[in-house]
Parts: sequence; structure tokens; C-alpha cells
Amino acid sequence: MFNFQSQKDRSRMYRAIRDFFDSRDYLEVFTPTLSPTLIPEPTIQNFETRFINEFVASRDFYLIPSPEIFMKEALAGGSGSIYQISQCFRNSEQLGSIHNPEFSMLEYYTVGYDEKDSIGLTQELLKALASDSSPDCFRKDFIIMSVNEAMIMYAHTDLEQYQDRKLLRERAIELGQEPEQDEAWDDIFNRIFITYVEPQLPEDRIVVLTDYPYQIDCLAAKQDGRPYRSRWEMYIMGMEVANCYREETDPGVTETYYEREYARLVAQRSDSGLPIPDISPRFPSLEIPSSSGVAIGLDRLLMCLSGKRDIREVLLFPFDRLLKE
Repeated sequence: MFNFQSQKDRSRMYRAIRDFFDSRDYLEVFTPTLSPTLIPEPTIQNFETRFINEFVASRDFYLIPSPEIFMKEALAGGSGSIYQISQCFRNSEQLGSIHNPEFSMLEYYTVGYDEKDSIGLTQELLKALASDSSPDCFRKDFIIMSVNEAMIMYAHTDLEQYQDRKLLRERAIELGQEPEQDEAWDDIFNRIFITYVEPQLPEDRIVVLTDYPYQIDCLAAKQDGRPYRSRWEMYIMGMEVANCYREETDPGVTETYYEREYARLVAQRSDSGLPIPDISPRFPSLEIPSSSGVAIGLDRLLMCLSGKRDIREVLLFPFDRLLKE
């Protein structure tokens, strides 16, 4: 019933992660799993609970979907480069071979790095984590390509020619998709990307997709005078395992972004009864040093390092088993 070998593999992976970052003078931090506020993320559903105490006011708390909210406070407080292994929670997640509502995450922030610098660091990390029995892809250099290059290669769609929403919708229809008449540009893009790009990404190499389109609503950077998304995502054995952002250092830009995202979240959930977490009054105005943050799903990474295809093989108590009790 129990796969204790996977626990031995996990323990080895955690030790290797700590050795890797400790040897580079990163500070390991330990932050709360419960938070009274969250970063507004309309695409992530939250687990909500309530703190009850007869001596102080009761209030709602939330299980964190990532430790980002606390780690950025540490960065703003002068921590220097930091890392953390934490338990994270996302409600309304699918159950199956690659999803579990409770999951482990490695998050690390490197002061003085941008998102491109973090690619090399992450490649060094994965090579350090690989064992003799890990798939060969961990011993090879990453394939690095832009999202547009991947769209051209696998969906025969050059996004430079489809900056207009109507044109992209027409292209999606040509590809056999059925987007709504008023569907947003980024939703149409995701339809094409998930259908034609993700399934064709090579599995014999680790793939990093960079330069996400600026139309995907997020903090934007500028490259050659044009805005673009300062982010990359990493795929191992065809599965998304990590993402990275260059952290915004201008509190004014950050505050405007979070206000907009919170408005979107409220609009989506006001009639649904779903939790609407508050934003920390101090979080949007944090002065974060120039840095780059990477988040890696450790359950998925352990799957890949072990050559497995089902996340339940690396969890002692997968969520779908708990649902049956």
C-alpha cells in the first residue's frame, strides 16, 4: 500500500536542495502556512478556515497557495537571497496523475538576478538533484526558446501576426478551436497553446519557454522598447514543473497591478460564494530589491527524477484516497 522508497527519494532530494542553496549562501526561511491575506490571483481558488478565540476577534485565514506573500516581505526586510520548501494548497484542483490540492513547493529568490540569470541557476540545481537512475534529460542542457518560437514550431502560428484579438480568434477557428465571440486574447492564446504546443514539447530534454506575450495580464517588463512578460516556465517530460518571474521593484507598478487583479477576483467571485481573500495593506507597497523568483513543484519534480508518470506514486496519502475515507 505504501511506497516508502518514494519517501527515501524525497528525503534525498530535500537534503540535496538544502546543500545546493546553503553552499551558495542562501538563507532558508520558514514562513506560515496560514495567512489572513493573500496575493490576488483570480485563477487560483483558495482553502478558507476561521480562527476562533474568545479573547481576540475571530477572523478568516487562508491556506497559502505559495509562500510568496511572506518571502517577499523577507526580501523587502533585507534577507538577501532566500529559499524555502513549503506545503501549499489550491482548491478546485483536478485530481489525477499530475494534480493534488496539497503539494510541496520549492521557492527561491536570488537578489541581483533577472529571470534569464535564473535559468542557469535552475539548470545547475536540477543536475545536482539527479541520481544515476534519473532520466537522461536531467543530464542535458535545457532547450530554451521563446513562447512565440514554440507557437510557430508546434502550432504554425506567429504571434507577431496575431496581436489583434479578432485575428487570433480567426486563427484559432482555422485550427479547429471554438472560441467565444468576445473571448479575451489571452484565453484564445491558451486554447491554442494547451492544445497544440504543450502536448508536442520534447520529453527527452528539459524545455524552458521564455518571453511570454505581454497581452497575458501580468506585471510587464520592456524589451527593445516593447512590453513583454518577464517570466519563463519549465517543462520536464512534457509537464509544467516550474515558473520564474523577474520581481517588480517599483511599488507604484505593483500596487496598480494588485488593485486590478483584486477587482478581477471580486468580479469573478462576488456571486459565487467562493472566498475573496483580502490583500495585505503593506504587501503591494513593499520595496523589493532587484531579484528573480523561481517556484518548482516538488511532487512533480520528484516524479520526473524517479521516472514516474503519476503523482500518487510519490505521495503517501494522495488526496483522492483521503476523499474515499
